[in-house]
Amino acid sequence: MRKERSLLIIGIWVAILPFLGFPSSWRSFMFIITGLALVYLSYMFYQEYRARMPKDADNKTFTDNIGTGE
Repeated sequence: MRKERSLLIIGIWVAILPFLGFPSSWRSFMFIITGLALVYLSYMFYQEYRARMPKDADNKTFTDNIGTGE
């Protein structure tokens, strides 16, 4: 399953979870598990983003394009 679809399903789950009638302790546990799943997915998105970035992009600094005045 794609990460984007998983994120959509987790979002829907969080939206309907308070209305499902679970006891308070179960609901808290389910919210904790859902939060951990969101952390894992965000880490996977971050790893994918880092893999797509060029390797030398971290070391670029701004240099002004001013002539030497010759």
